[in-house]
Amino acid sequence: MIYKTDYHIHSNYSDGKASPEEFVKAALQAGLNEIGFSEHLNLFYNDLSWCIDHSRVNEYIKHIDLLKNSTDEIIVRTGFEVDYFIGREIETYNYLSPLKLDYIIGSVHYMGDSTVDNGREFYNGKDIDRLYIDYFDIVCEAISSGLFDFIAHLDLIKIFGFKYSRDPEPLYRHLAEKMARHYVALEINTNGKNKPVGEYYPDIRFLHLFKEAGVPVCVNSDAHYPARVGENFDDVYKILKAVGYNEMCTFRNRERYIVPAEF
Repeated sequence: MIYKTDYHIHSNYSDGKASPEEFVKAALQAGLNEIGFSEHLNLFYNDLSWCIDHSRVNEYIKHIDLLKNSTDEIIVRTGFEVDYFIGREIETYNYLSPLKLDYIIGSVHYMGDSTVDNGREFYNGKDIDRLYIDYFDIVCEAISSGLFDFIAHLDLIKIFGFKYSRDPEPLYRHLAEKMARHYVALEINTNGKNKPVGEYYPDIRFLHLFKEAGVPVCVNSDAHYPARVGENFDDVYKILKAVGYNEMCTFRNRERYIVPAEF
């Protein structure tokens, strides 16, 4: 039996569309062993509709702690998805380190002052190959920062279907090597199927590079609706088995654990 976890869940503390309790109910229906909440947290902006308000951070952590203590049918974990900004690592560490969390997800939404996923207009008139190279460089900086346990949607830059014109394998190979070196796990994010690009993050053609580098994996839905908890996981499990993965990673108190995966 596969030990099923989904650590990338957004409730109505950020831009999710339901309460944490409703997501826990959906996770039980999906047969998950663990569910983890990871509200969007942007430490350098506090007026973003898709992020948790800074004043509610402690309230959120206490809420999920109550869920942990009141739910014995499923393990509940507490996390954040934190926007990464080059040059703001010390401030980010100082904010996050006192918090009682099970894991921290790093994400790269911003290139400069703009986000890559809020509209196709960001790409207008830009050199797509240059954007890919620069985006992957920022992801590598996030991996190297020591702040994060895994990185959300590694290749989010593809969200609107704009493609790198050359063979992207070297970009992914470099990511895999960085992740192995800096003890950062790989997230397979199934929510890419719901985006214009219509495919998982990261590009499954290159999953073997992460396996070869010894990077452990977890599968996440990035669900904003309860109905999407655990979405497409069975398909991803088959892909991981074909690549050669036979283990999954779990998280508790900022420690990573490896469990066998009988795909």
